[in-house]
Amino acid sequence: MNDFPLITAHTGCMGTPDNSVESARAGLSLGADIIEDDIRVTRDGVLVLSHDDRVVLADGRIASLSRLTLQELDAGLSAPIVRLETVLDLLVGGGQARMNLDLKTDDCIEPVMALIRRRELADRVLLTGCEYGRAVRANDADGGIAKLLNVDIGSFRTSVYVEAIKTACEDAQRAGCFGLNVPYQLALPELLTLASDRGLSVFVWTVGEAQEMRKYAEMGVRSITTRDVAALLRVKQGWHEEGLSGHDL
Repeated sequence: MNDFPLITAHTGCMGTPDNSVESARAGLSLGADIIEDDIRVTRDGVLVLSHDDRVVLADGRIASLSRLTLQELDAGLSAPIVRLETVLDLLVGGGQARMNLDLKTDDCIEPVMALIRRRELADRVLLTGCEYGRAVRANDADGGIAKLLNVDIGSFRTSVYVEAIKTACEDAQRAGCFGLNVPYQLALPELLTLASDRGLSVFVWTVGEAQEMRKYAEMGVRSITTRDVAALLRVKQGWHEEGLSGHDL
Protein backbone atom coordinates (compact mmCIF):
# COMPACT_ATOMS: atom_id res chain seq x y z
CA MET A 1 0.00 0.00 0.00
CA ASN A 2 1.17 3.52 -0.78
CA ASP A 3 2.27 6.09 1.80
CA PHE A 4 -0.38 8.69 2.57
CA PRO A 5 -0.11 11.80 0.37
CA LEU A 6 1.01 15.18 1.57
CA ILE A 7 -1.87 17.45 2.55
CA THR A 8 -1.99 20.74 0.67
CA ALA A 9 -4.35 23.38 2.08
CA HIS A 10 -5.95 25.23 -0.83
CA THR A 11 -6.19 28.97 -0.34
CA GLY A 12 -9.51 29.74 1.30
CA CYS A 13 -9.42 26.49 3.25
CA MET A 14 -11.91 25.75 6.01
CA GLY A 15 -14.28 28.52 4.95
CA THR A 16 -11.76 31.35 5.20
CA PRO A 17 -11.38 34.02 2.49
CA ASP A 18 -9.10 33.13 -0.42
CA ASN A 19 -5.55 34.48 -0.25
CA SER A 20 -5.94 35.64 3.32
CA VAL A 21 -3.81 35.43 6.44
CA GLU A 22 -6.74 33.59 8.04
CA SER A 23 -6.52 30.85 5.41
CA ALA A 24 -2.79 30.37 5.93
CA ARG A 25 -3.25 30.24 9.69
CA ALA A 26 -6.08 27.71 9.37
CA GLY A 27 -3.99 25.37 7.24
CA LEU A 28 -0.97 25.68 9.50
CA SER A 29 -2.97 25.21 12.70
CA LEU A 30 -4.54 22.01 11.35
CA GLY A 31 -1.15 20.63 10.42
CA ALA A 32 -1.24 20.77 6.62
CA ASP A 33 2.05 19.84 4.97
CA ILE A 34 1.76 22.57 2.32
CA ILE A 35 -0.06 25.93 2.23
CA GLU A 36 -1.16 27.17 -1.22
CA ASP A 37 -1.71 30.78 -2.27
CA ASP A 38 -2.06 32.68 -5.56
CA ILE A 39 0.75 35.12 -6.34
CA ARG A 40 0.78 38.35 -8.35
CA VAL A 41 3.07 41.36 -8.42
CA THR A 42 2.28 45.07 -8.14
CA ARG A 43 3.61 47.74 -10.49
CA ASP A 44 6.40 48.49 -8.03
CA GLY A 45 7.45 44.85 -7.75
CA VAL A 46 5.79 43.82 -4.48
CA LEU A 47 4.53 40.23 -4.37
CA VAL A 48 0.96 39.94 -3.10
CA LEU A 49 -1.72 37.29 -2.73
CA SER A 50 -4.43 37.53 -5.39
CA HIS A 51 -6.04 35.20 -7.90
CA ASP A 52 -7.13 37.93 -10.33
CA ASP A 53 -5.53 41.05 -11.74
CA ARG A 54 -8.93 42.76 -11.58
CA VAL A 55 -9.60 44.38 -8.22
CA VAL A 56 -12.66 46.26 -6.97
CA LEU A 57 -11.70 49.39 -5.06
CA ALA A 58 -13.58 50.65 -2.02
CA ASP A 59 -15.38 53.28 -4.10
CA GLY A 60 -16.63 50.67 -6.56
CA ARG A 61 -14.14 51.40 -9.34
CA ILE A 62 -12.45 48.50 -11.14
CA ALA A 63 -8.67 48.60 -11.30
CA SER A 64 -5.75 46.45 -12.47
CA LEU A 65 -3.55 45.19 -9.66
CA SER A 66 -0.49 45.03 -11.90
CA ARG A 67 -0.85 48.71 -12.84
CA LEU A 68 -0.92 49.97 -9.26
CA THR A 69 1.79 50.29 -6.65
CA LEU A 70 1.32 48.63 -3.28
CA GLN A 71 0.64 52.03 -1.72
CA GLU A 72 -2.02 52.81 -4.34
CA LEU A 73 -3.64 49.43 -3.82
CA ASP A 74 -3.77 49.77 -0.05
CA ALA A 75 -5.14 53.30 -0.35
CA GLY A 76 -7.85 52.21 -2.76
CA LEU A 77 -8.97 48.91 -1.28
CA SER A 78 -11.29 48.56 1.70
CA ALA A 79 -8.60 46.46 3.42
CA PRO A 80 -4.87 46.16 2.71
CA ILE A 81 -3.89 43.40 0.29
CA VAL A 82 -1.85 40.57 1.82
CA ARG A 83 1.85 40.60 0.99
CA LEU A 84 3.56 37.29 0.27
CA GLU A 85 6.21 38.09 2.87
CA THR A 86 3.52 38.24 5.57
CA VAL A 87 2.55 34.62 4.89
CA LEU A 88 6.16 33.53 4.59
CA ASP A 89 6.69 34.94 8.09
CA LEU A 90 3.85 32.71 9.34
CA LEU A 91 5.39 29.75 7.55
CA VAL A 92 8.79 30.24 9.13
CA GLY A 93 7.21 30.45 12.57
CA GLY A 94 4.81 27.57 11.99
CA GLY A 95 6.84 24.38 11.97
CA GLN A 96 7.95 22.46 8.89
CA ALA A 97 5.15 23.22 6.44
CA ARG A 98 6.01 24.31 2.93
CA MET A 99 4.31 26.87 0.70
CA ASN A 100 2.93 26.32 -2.78
CA LEU A 101 3.28 29.58 -4.71
CA ASP A 102 0.75 29.51 -7.56
CA LEU A 103 2.28 32.00 -10.00
CA LYS A 104 -0.42 33.81 -11.95
CA THR A 105 1.85 35.75 -14.34
CA ASP A 106 5.32 35.54 -15.82
CA ASP A 107 6.07 38.88 -14.14
CA CYS A 108 6.06 37.05 -10.80
CA ILE A 109 8.98 34.81 -11.68
CA GLU A 110 11.98 37.07 -11.07
CA PRO A 111 10.59 38.75 -7.90
CA VAL A 112 9.61 35.37 -6.45
CA MET A 113 13.03 33.87 -7.11
CA ALA A 114 14.74 36.90 -5.57
CA LEU A 115 12.53 36.78 -2.48
CA ILE A 116 13.03 33.07 -1.97
CA ARG A 117 16.80 33.42 -2.18
CA ARG A 118 16.88 36.53 0.02
CA ARG A 119 14.84 34.80 2.70
CA GLU A 120 16.78 31.52 2.28
CA LEU A 121 13.55 29.58 1.82
CA ALA A 122 14.40 27.47 -1.21
CA ASP A 123 13.69 24.32 0.79
CA ARG A 124 10.34 25.61 2.06
CA VAL A 125 8.56 26.55 -1.17
CA LEU A 126 7.49 25.03 -4.47
CA LEU A 127 6.13 26.73 -7.56
CA THR A 128 2.95 25.89 -9.44
CA GLY A 129 0.81 27.77 -11.94
CA CYS A 130 3.46 26.84 -14.51
CA GLU A 131 2.32 25.48 -17.83
CA TYR A 132 5.22 24.61 -20.11
CA GLY A 133 6.33 28.09 -21.19
CA ARG A 134 6.23 29.55 -17.69
CA ALA A 135 7.92 26.45 -16.26
CA VAL A 136 10.80 26.89 -18.71
CA ARG A 137 11.14 30.57 -17.82
CA ALA A 138 11.08 29.73 -14.10
CA ASN A 139 13.70 27.04 -14.57
CA ASP A 140 15.91 29.40 -16.56
CA ALA A 141 15.58 31.99 -13.78
CA ASP A 142 16.51 29.55 -11.01
CA GLY A 143 16.69 25.82 -11.64
CA GLY A 144 17.22 25.15 -7.95
CA ILE A 145 13.68 26.10 -6.91
CA ALA A 146 11.28 23.14 -6.94
CA LYS A 147 8.46 23.46 -9.43
CA LEU A 148 5.54 21.45 -10.74
CA LEU A 149 4.28 21.50 -14.32
CA ASN A 150 0.61 22.44 -14.55
CA VAL A 151 -0.64 20.01 -17.19
CA ASP A 152 -2.22 21.47 -20.32
CA ILE A 153 -5.87 20.61 -19.72
CA GLY A 154 -6.69 21.39 -23.34
CA SER A 155 -4.39 18.64 -24.57
CA PHE A 156 -6.50 16.08 -22.70
CA ARG A 157 -9.52 17.27 -24.68
CA THR A 158 -7.83 17.16 -28.07
CA SER A 159 -5.57 14.10 -27.72
CA VAL A 160 -6.08 10.53 -26.65
CA TYR A 161 -5.27 10.12 -22.96
CA VAL A 162 -2.09 8.12 -23.42
CA GLU A 163 -0.63 10.79 -25.72
CA ALA A 164 -1.66 13.63 -23.41
CA ILE A 165 0.05 12.09 -20.39
CA LYS A 166 3.16 11.25 -22.40
CA THR A 167 3.42 14.87 -23.54
CA ALA A 168 2.86 16.13 -19.98
CA CYS A 169 5.65 13.95 -18.59
CA GLU A 170 8.05 14.91 -21.37
CA ASP A 171 7.27 18.61 -20.90
CA ALA A 172 7.84 18.33 -17.16
CA GLN A 173 11.23 16.73 -17.66
CA ARG A 174 12.31 19.26 -20.30
CA ALA A 175 11.25 22.16 -18.07
CA GLY A 176 13.13 20.89 -15.02
CA CYS A 177 9.98 20.13 -12.99
CA PHE A 178 9.94 17.46 -10.31
CA GLY A 179 6.34 16.53 -10.98
CA LEU A 180 2.92 17.27 -12.41
CA ASN A 181 0.10 19.41 -11.00
CA VAL A 182 -3.12 17.81 -12.21
CA PRO A 183 -6.88 18.36 -11.80
CA TYR A 184 -7.87 15.22 -9.93
CA GLN A 185 -10.36 14.20 -12.60
CA LEU A 186 -7.48 13.70 -15.06
CA ALA A 187 -5.36 11.57 -12.73
CA LEU A 188 -5.95 8.00 -13.87
CA PRO A 189 -3.77 4.98 -13.03
CA GLU A 190 -2.01 5.22 -16.41
CA LEU A 191 -0.75 8.69 -15.51
CA LEU A 192 0.50 7.57 -12.11
CA THR A 193 2.36 4.64 -13.68
CA LEU A 194 3.99 6.70 -16.43
CA ALA A 195 4.93 9.52 -14.06
CA SER A 196 6.50 7.04 -11.65
CA ASP A 197 8.47 5.47 -14.47
CA ARG A 198 9.78 8.94 -15.36
CA GLY A 199 10.63 9.78 -11.73
CA LEU A 200 7.88 12.41 -11.49
CA SER A 201 5.55 13.10 -8.57
CA VAL A 202 1.84 13.71 -9.13
CA PHE A 203 -0.01 16.39 -7.16
CA VAL A 204 -3.81 16.53 -7.61
CA TRP A 205 -6.21 19.41 -7.02
CA THR A 206 -8.82 20.23 -5.68
CA VAL A 207 -10.51 17.29 -3.90
CA GLY A 208 -13.49 17.92 -1.64
CA GLU A 209 -15.04 14.53 -0.80
CA ALA A 210 -13.58 11.99 1.61
CA GLN A 211 -14.28 9.09 -0.74
CA GLU A 212 -12.32 10.79 -3.51
CA MET A 213 -9.50 11.64 -1.10
CA ARG A 214 -9.17 7.98 -0.18
CA LYS A 215 -9.30 6.95 -3.83
CA TYR A 216 -6.39 9.16 -4.84
CA ALA A 217 -4.38 8.23 -1.76
CA GLU A 218 -4.72 4.60 -2.78
CA MET A 219 -3.65 5.47 -6.32
CA GLY A 220 -0.38 6.80 -4.97
CA VAL A 221 -0.47 10.53 -5.66
CA ARG A 222 2.18 12.55 -3.80
CA SER A 223 -0.13 15.33 -2.63
CA ILE A 224 -3.84 16.07 -2.43
CA THR A 225 -4.97 19.70 -2.46
CA THR A 226 -8.22 20.43 -0.64
CA ARG A 227 -10.16 23.24 0.95
CA ASP A 228 -11.46 20.78 3.57
CA VAL A 229 -8.22 20.05 5.38
CA ALA A 230 -10.05 18.59 8.38
CA ALA A 231 -11.77 15.98 6.20
CA LEU A 232 -8.48 14.94 4.61
CA LEU A 233 -6.91 14.69 8.04
CA ARG A 234 -9.70 12.33 9.09
CA VAL A 235 -9.01 10.18 6.05
CA LYS A 236 -5.33 10.18 7.00
CA GLN A 237 -6.15 9.19 10.57
CA GLY A 238 -8.18 6.24 9.32
CA TRP A 239 -5.26 5.30 7.08
CA HIS A 240 -2.91 5.27 10.07
CA GLU A 241 -5.37 3.24 12.11
CA GLU A 242 -5.11 0.56 9.46
CA GLY A 243 -1.40 0.36 10.24
CA LEU A 244 -0.14 2.32 7.23
CA SER A 245 2.35 5.17 7.27
CA GLY A 246 2.67 8.75 6.07
CA HIS A 247 5.71 10.38 4.53
CA ASP A 248 7.56 13.66 4.20
CA LEU A 249 8.18 15.71 1.07
